[in-house]
Amino acid sequence: MTIAGIVAIAYGILSLVGGILGYVKSKSQISLISGTGSGVLLLIGAIAMLQGANWGAILATLITGVLIVTFLIRLSKTRKFMPAGLMVILGIPAFVTLLFPLINAQTS
Repeated sequence: MTIAGIVAIAYGILSLVGGILGYVKSKSQISLISGTGSGVLLLIGAIAMLQGANWGAILATLITGVLIVTFLIRLSKTRKFMPAGLMVILGIPAFVTLLFPLINAQTS
């Protein structure tokens, strides 16, 4: 199991749980759909990475990047740390970690 796979699983679970908590707390269907959707896609990417498929790293990196941008926009609008700030702070190192398998695949 690679560190990138572990990071994708962790960020995927965080997104999945965050979407569910957003729905439970504020009845936000958008939180439920986007959180569970992005979480499931991150977990699919992680499983693919663990099986050696390069597309899994691409998928996980793209989803993480989209989440970072989305939550940066949300943070700038709401000025509330939770959940946007947390997702950005955890998303940036996750994004960088997920880039490594892609960079190594290009240089090999």
